[in-house]
Amino acid sequence: MAKPAVTRGRRREAVMDGLVDLFLAEGFLGFNIGDLASRLQCSKSTLYEIAPSKEQLITAVVRAFFKRATARVEAEVAQESDPVARIGTYLDAIARELAPATDEFFANLQQFAPARDLYSENTAIAARRVQGLVREATVPDTPVNAAFVGMVTAQVMESIQRGEMEAMTGLDDATAYHLLADLIVKGIAAQPDRKSR
Repeated sequence: MAKPAVTRGRRREAVMDGLVDLFLAEGFLGFNIGDLASRLQCSKSTLYEIAPSKEQLITAVVRAFFKRATARVEAEVAQESDPVARIGTYLDAIARELAPATDEFFANLQQFAPARDLYSENTAIAARRVQGLVREATVPDTPVNAAFVGMVTAQVMESIQRGEMEAMTGLDDATAYHLLADLIVKGIAAQPDRKSR
């Protein structure tokens, strides 16, 4: 028989997963605690165990989304041995994690400062990760400058995060990440020394 603490932990994890999926599908600013409890078929007290207020609950859920996404993205990258392909794998995996997110979710992220800050913080972390992957994939003494590619990638990722990319191109975040991955991978794969190997 499961211990009560273990059962509560599993229930909390299931509720958190449900909240993440609900927020991605419908946003979060339009819900109150009662609405969320009703949609997830749990008590308000279950939600208050996660966080003591709606604002803190939103922050906890958005943080859980990025934590879950990061774990899944890194698991995919760990399966890829080719350094160039690893870049595409990383950015494409990010795109897949963002794909279920609706316009409402992204609009709410921009409207709610703590969530916007989490998105910005995670974008910065991802940009640094891409810079490292680009360095690993770049053949020495070739025209590709890893620092430059990494910085351009970081700027594009920040533009995606701020909503500027969608405003200027009409591309949603997931599509923009896919296209960024394609651009970088094709550019690095075209290095003369790599073609001759």
